[in-house]
Amino acid sequence: MARGSLTITSRSFDPCGAIPRECALEGLNQAPVFDLVGVPHTAVELALICHDPDAPQPRGFTHWIVYGLPPDLTILEPGLGRYGPNSLGQRSYSGPNPPPGHGTHHYYFWVYALATEVQGEPTRESFLDAYAGAILEQNRVVGTYSRG
Repeated sequence: MARGSLTITSRSFDPCGAIPRECALEGLNQAPVFDLVGVPHTAVELALICHDPDAPQPRGFTHWIVYGLPPDLTILEPGLGRYGPNSLGQRSYSGPNPPPGHGTHHYYFWVYALATEVQGEPTRESFLDAYAGAILEQNRVVGTYSRG
């Protein structure tokens, strides 16, 4: 894993803390806001992926993919960049929505500093396969969510 000074924090939840209902699908489905610091000066582009490995699916569930973020970005808000397809096949943010009674799920918001631009709007799996060698640094912040 390429880690250096790149850091991502959320204005919407504390690290490993509960994601607020307004960011969940059953709430307002508003994407969280993030602060980014320490982006390598050689980065060409940033990408963000939100993934839930606790989802009862073989590859978990991808809630949000954003490409084309400028490397000088310090506040990542909804509407920036271009969205790739989430696990529903939609190019949008899909907030936490674990099955009721399935326990607490962990939502990993990964930020990637890339040495090259991402072409198109690949899925999470396609992005990781195609751009693994272009990742200069990566880091993540984790939030949790559960439903009755």
